[in-house]
Amino acid sequence: MSQTSDTVRREFKKGDDIRDAGLTTPENVQRFDDICYGEDADWQVLDVYRPKEKAGEVLPVIISVHGGGWVYGDKERYQYYCMSLAQRGFAVVNFTYRLAPEFKFPASQEDTNLVVSWVLSHAEEYGMDAEHVFMVGDSAGAHGTGLYAAICTNPEYAAQFPFTVPEGFRPTAIALNCGTYSIADRSASDDLTMALMEDLFEDGSTEENMEKICVPNYITENYVPTYFMTCTGDFLKPQAQLLFNKLMECNVPCEFQFYGDKDHELGHVFHCNMKLEIAAKCNDAQCEFFRKFL
Repeated sequence: MSQTSDTVRREFKKGDDIRDAGLTTPENVQRFDDICYGEDADWQVLDVYRPKEKAGEVLPVIISVHGGGWVYGDKERYQYYCMSLAQRGFAVVNFTYRLAPEFKFPASQEDTNLVVSWVLSHAEEYGMDAEHVFMVGDSAGAHGTGLYAAICTNPEYAAQFPFTVPEGFRPTAIALNCGTYSIADRSASDDLTMALMEDLFEDGSTEENMEKICVPNYITENYVPTYFMTCTGDFLKPQAQLLFNKLMECNVPCEFQFYGDKDHELGHVFHCNMKLEIAAKCNDAQCEFFRKFL
């Protein structure tokens, strides 16, 4: 493992430990844990969360793609955030996927596709509405979500991957939080992101690789409705404009939110901090965006 990935895992964990200290499962959430969705029981596992008050009801689904710079993170780190989404009336699928550098691109996209297939196959069992499947992602997870939506809506791009999206599937809408989208645009990419590309790909950050994972390159007029946000202290803030420009060019329904101001600094992926009032407001806004498509 590279020094960069090792440092990311160590430092991100410290921050997440502080963020989540003292949090427990809400009493009004029902959870189904550690369900294997692939062949690798160590990496390919998921949880499903539902609001207890909606027992017996078929609920719209949110699939969460966690962040972590492509090299860090798992469902345990996102359980409290995802359970908060369940409290807003959704069935939420929170999954761990194979990370770099142990697994190279497109392992995470393959796993996301496996999770979608699992949701469609187990919708009745867990009271999930297979006709309304939303997706959320932040940071590298926003990048992965944005790419997967492109794979679902751009056949030429989909042909570049060694897997097939379930027939007819496309997310109903997506929400992208503090994401990176155009790594090929080095003027809008930070040094850490570029360093992590060396671990994500077998042959590193070649021009071809960077173009292949540039979300705006593959957005078409068929892309799904998109909510996206950034904030004052987000080191990926310049990326939002790149996404916005392409969505506008292709007339894709979208909503952009910017959080914080000069007197209220907010950091990268602040919405995952369940102790912040502004995080709740941000997550409310995303769920309200999704409800427009029910």
